[in-house]
Amino acid sequence: MKRVLRLPSLLRLTLVFLIALVFQNCSEQKIKETTDETLNITQYLRANPEYSMFLELLDLTNYASFMNTYGTYTIFVPTNDAVQEFLNGVGATSLSQVPLVDLQNIAKLHILDQKVNTTSFTDGKIGTPSLYGQYLVTGAANKNGVSSVTVNKEASITTSNIELGNGVIHVIDKVLRVADKTLAQTIEADTNLSLFTEVLKATGWFNALNQPLTDTSNLDSYLTVLAQTNDVFHEAGFDNLEQLKNRYSHLNNPLDLKDSLNLFVSYRILPRLQYLADIAITPSLVTKAPLEVISAKLSKDTILLNEDVFNGVLEKGVAIDRPISDVTASNGVLHYVGGNIGIKKRLPAPVYFEFTDITEFRRLTAFWKKPGGAYEKLTIDNAGIDVSWDGKASDANAYIAYNKAADGTGITSGIAGAWGADVCEIYRFRDANAQNVTFKTPVIIKGRYKLWISYRANGDKVGNVKVFFNGIELPRQVNLREGGNTDTANTPETVLESQGYKRYTQPWSSRVNCRLVGVIDVETTGRHTLTLQSQGSFTNQSWFDIAEFRPIEMNQLWPKFAAGKSDLIPQP
Repeated sequence: MKRVLRLPSLLRLTLVFLIALVFQNCSEQKIKETTDETLNITQYLRANPEYSMFLELLDLTNYASFMNTYGTYTIFVPTNDAVQEFLNGVGATSLSQVPLVDLQNIAKLHILDQKVNTTSFTDGKIGTPSLYGQYLVTGAANKNGVSSVTVNKEASITTSNIELGNGVIHVIDKVLRVADKTLAQTIEADTNLSLFTEVLKATGWFNALNQPLTDTSNLDSYLTVLAQTNDVFHEAGFDNLEQLKNRYSHLNNPLDLKDSLNLFVSYRILPRLQYLADIAITPSLVTKAPLEVISAKLSKDTILLNEDVFNGVLEKGVAIDRPISDVTASNGVLHYVGGNIGIKKRLPAPVYFEFTDITEFRRLTAFWKKPGGAYEKLTIDNAGIDVSWDGKASDANAYIAYNKAADGTGITSGIAGAWGADVCEIYRFRDANAQNVTFKTPVIIKGRYKLWISYRANGDKVGNVKVFFNGIELPRQVNLREGGNTDTANTPETVLESQGYKRYTQPWSSRVNCRLVGVIDVETTGRHTLTLQSQGSFTNQSWFDIAEFRPIEMNQLWPKFAAGKSDLIPQP
């Protein structure tokens, strides 16, 4: 020991350092393995006892582990008081006494597979359906002088936009209930619709509205009903079924589909699931009455049906009773109208179909028609409702995209000059990937139309495109290399029109162009198919803006489309 102590001071210091290093290497090291300490949804619920009862529901249904995984979810979380109120309503003292399938349905109804903040809410349905498959409806309400956001007209959001690692939580004061009644049952349960129920049964439509869905994922399998209350019937002069039969049943057989009373009812039934948010942006609504449509337009915050101007005369419409409408049923949605709707024979009317205005793009609620730029791909396995194309789901190049300009510049130069500052992009538009792209049009009224195709030109690696309406090829093709800058002589618009071109936007951009592809005969009122077919192996992007269906007797140059906006510009 004495020898050690006699070592030089520098050597003694080195020896102490080496001994300390050995002990450090033998001790357990604490390494931070995560870089993000933000709680996930389930972790947050476990850390906050005021949500313990809903957490128990998630545990019982195995959705607690699901809400602890990576993702972007939205979950509406009822407070403990709300869950207790639900239990009292079903006569149970604990969640374990509620059938498991009911708890599973409740859990799925409260969860969306997409992050949706309240800033994206509108006075109507949320664009993303719940995991249960039913849409949630939001709105504004004032209780005791306090304004709040409501969900499904009953629950109020008490705390919103709690940002977590895998999504967002909105706290609500009531448990959301699954709509398990059919449209027929929902209508019959409302005493204010007793006469409407009678006429439904007399015409056979009650049974049609009482059928369960066979495919909840297919929006076309749902129905939408425009119901009239007893008061509305009374104002129109009808207080009982016999009066309606005497007025409308010209064949004295309401069960006959051609009987006027049957048509009276079928005119109030719309195919597909159409909430007020959908009706507000749909100019013409197809009905179950053959070849008959209802026009719709939004006037401030009111949706008006069949309010139109014909031959310079305004025909007053009927308003949808917005506060009590958007009632979800198991097989559709119910709305209430404020007046007696009559079938009107419609003349051909213009339809301006934006290639970006399709269900597949509308689902992109965070991007579609929102301020700022966006570029979102749509793969073939996510299509098939309003657009479809040939190709394989495994083909990385078989896609179309929603391409939106930002602040006048655009992700792709020149898109800011398109209507709405957005275009539908088809990438590598060719036979190997997607030679035929087919869109479902909005409702077009029976008649004769000129069809114009507007696009953003691309000067390289694209070519000609054939256009088909309902499978019939039109005589002229669209040359995607041909832009507005080919008109160097400032040719008068009437001359351009005679050549099959026009300057469709204002202000006019040399990067966009519009081509007349032919005249079509629309034989039936309804939705139709429009197919774009590439005539080469395009290796560059193709951008499509609008398909204009203008009645042949209509002015083909006016109104124009506001570049970068969604407005129409009337003729000066």
